Amino acid sequence: MSIRQKICAFAITIPIIILVLSGCSRALRTQEPASQNDLGAQIGSLAEVPFPAYIAVEGYGLVGGLRGAGSSDCPPEIRVYLSQYILSKSPQLDAEALINSSDTAVVLVQGMMPGGICKDEHFDLRVSTVPGTQTTSLQGGWLYGAELKAAGRLGMGLKVLAYAEGPVFFDTLEAPVKEKTSGYILGGAKALDEYRLSLVLDKPDYKLTSEISYRLNERLGPGTAKAVLPGQIQLQVPPKYKSRKHRLVSLIKSMYLAENPELTKRRVNRFIRSLAALEQKQESEIILEAIGTKSLEKLSALLNSSEEQVRLRAARCTLNLGSDKGLDILRTIALDKNSLYRIEALKAITTAGSRNDASAISRMLLRDEDFSIRLAAYEQLRRLDDIVITQQPIGRSFYLEQIAQTTQKAIFVARSGQPRIALFGGPIYCKDNIFVQSTDGDITINASSDQQHVSIMRKHPTNPEARPIQLKSSFALSDIIQILCEEPVKKAEQQHRGLNISYVELIGILKQMSDKGALQAEFRAGPLPKIGLNMKK
Repeated sequence: MSIRQKICAFAITIPIIILVLSGCSRALRTQEPASQNDLGAQIGSLAEVPFPAYIAVEGYGLVGGLRGAGSSDCPPEIRVYLSQYILSKSPQLDAEALINSSDTAVVLVQGMMPGGICKDEHFDLRVSTVPGTQTTSLQGGWLYGAELKAAGRLGMGLKVLAYAEGPVFFDTLEAPVKEKTSGYILGGAKALDEYRLSLVLDKPDYKLTSEISYRLNERLGPGTAKAVLPGQIQLQVPPKYKSRKHRLVSLIKSMYLAENPELTKRRVNRFIRSLAALEQKQESEIILEAIGTKSLEKLSALLNSSEEQVRLRAARCTLNLGSDKGLDILRTIALDKNSLYRIEALKAITTAGSRNDASAISRMLLRDEDFSIRLAAYEQLRRLDDIVITQQPIGRSFYLEQIAQTTQKAIFVARSGQPRIALFGGPIYCKDNIFVQSTDGDITINASSDQQHVSIMRKHPTNPEARPIQLKSSFALSDIIQILCEEPVKKAEQQHRGLNISYVELIGILKQMSDKGALQAEFRAGPLPKIGLNMKK
């Protein structure tokens, strides 16, 4: 093995994804800023910072609760793996009996884990039956658990990158689901670690390695870079970039190695002119941020530009550099109903501004007429864990969140990330004199004009001959949701707290209620997971 290969192998802290990284690093190198000969060499022209946008992961597991729609079919090598996995987790279980049950199905679990993910963060998954098995449907199923490893690898000895479990989700809003052997696990994967950044020189050179380490520590703070070999540097992500690792990688690659007052002045002037003219605007903004506080004086002049995008980028850059000079500009853009950059400005404030400033502007935007702005403000407040959002777990499936400070009433259902229903402008009430049924007819919600409560009825889920279960609710939508989805109370007198319907069923019912005018609020659904339908099976 050559010196170059040894260095690269040492630099990658997750060996099982080295093939993925090699392709991704080449892609990143093509996007790095071109070195300006008269301005000196940038670190990106001297070294690689391998950092994939996504890491393809997959694994095998069992989906249970299929009520006879599963099968005992399982390829031999997968059966061996699943038996070992089940026994390692629960030695008392009969692994063979569990795999052979018609209530379970062996499934392939796939996902795209973000390269910048932090430990314990969640991401979406796609789950599908293994080809050749006789499973007819995954509807109503729950993924018991699965280890996710680099795609294309199977075995107990390989490094586990994430763990997966949760209910299977089918989208029923855009079109009827005909094929129920493939669905999603929303936010069902939890990262067990995070990808660790490293920097690898094109050629091993102790002096250059030391110079780059010194420069990175000088600009980004002590402890950011540690030279471990001639040509290889381990990187520690500064706290302010913990959720912005892609931005950090861009800064490192854009940073100039040599620095003196004359060079810095020329660099600042060059890229200030470029940003003012909106030429190579993203590159210019990144380089000015990489230069640091010495860019602030010239950036301040751009805050008065006649071009809104110039003002936005200059203000964001100054805020990222620790100056509040651009805060008012960002706030003005975020509040301007005619601006095309409102959400960008909001995110800039919540990313780099103080918690108080971020919370204040987000709360103001909760009252905006544009739902997309209200939704963006809500998402930022969730990131801040702001008290304006109340959160209540419903069963084991999702969260019910209520945002009282909005004036327009709306219901938002998430179809990616953490499953949740958000009620804007609560409390939200149903109208009286309503009659709504689920698409399959199993759930009925009705109230006559003189009725003081809402009747909610569900056919027995396993025994069609049994008497339907009927419960009462107030007209408050939050109460109806709880009764529909909470698990039953197991008591001798057979009293029920909830009907235990799934998140998928609830979304369909809320859409039905909206379409029939039973709700005094508009209905909105979030986007589906960004996982390709053509992922290999």
